[in-house]
Amino acid sequence: MNTLTIGLAQCPQTADFARNKEIILDYLAEATRKRVQIVCFPETQTVGYRVDISPTNAPVPVTELDEFHQLIARLCGEANMACILGTETPADECASSNKPYNSALVISETGKILGVHHKTKLTPLDAIAYSPGESIETFQLFGVTVGVVICFEGFRFPETTRECVRQGAQIVFHPQNNTTRPNDWKVPIHHAMVLTRAAENTIWFATCNACLKPHQNCKSMIIAPDGRIHAEADLLEERLLVSAIDVTQATRAMFQYDLANCAGPLFGDTVNPTEFAEAL
Repeated sequence: MNTLTIGLAQCPQTADFARNKEIILDYLAEATRKRVQIVCFPETQTVGYRVDISPTNAPVPVTELDEFHQLIARLCGEANMACILGTETPADECASSNKPYNSALVISETGKILGVHHKTKLTPLDAIAYSPGESIETFQLFGVTVGVVICFEGFRFPETTRECVRQGAQIVFHPQNNTTRPNDWKVPIHHAMVLTRAAENTIWFATCNACLKPHQNCKSMIIAPDGRIHAEADLLEERLLVSAIDVTQATRAMFQYDLANCAGPLFGDTVNPTEFAEAL
């Protein structure tokens, strides 16, 4: 068994950078106390989602963000804790516009910023405010290959998660911000899609939403490789969701179409391996 303790910060998010910093630091301190190994924050948690929360054309606080990113990295190194931090980064020469990227910063347990993932698939409202990223990346945290997909690209485009898995990911983190409008009818749809991402790849899938009242259109959840919910926070609950997971359960069997290892997630203990031995 290879056990990891992960934490999902289902926390409030505002348009006030200073307030968001306080929230992140408070949840980071709680994660440290609870000996979390990998903590994940919602999409754009540092500055606020430019769809409904922050102004679409607000300037990117480049210097302040860089200083805060470095602070989080230092605190993670001191706590021996990795972090997936929903944030934004300024456009570079590869961007299709001068709009910032909707990004997730990946910080290792040694306090090193390993890289950043930019959201590749934008909703029509996203596209007003952000530039799209162009690649899917994976990272090594505590010796485990971890992928990151952000909100819409993880919900609606299974190929993004599959690309993480193709690169070896056993855990995919899914920072999201799905709370700003009264689309409560979408709750079961969102839940079905993230459960499917885990089950169709036989991986752990950890989706981390912000807590914005009165509407929250998806729970924060840790989903096991068989597609069942391992741990979840209630809708509208401000909570650091913490749970230990057994990484060895993420066999990637469905992704690889491995008949022998597909049996467990498909049948549980209701089918004896002797029943299909001749098919192997």
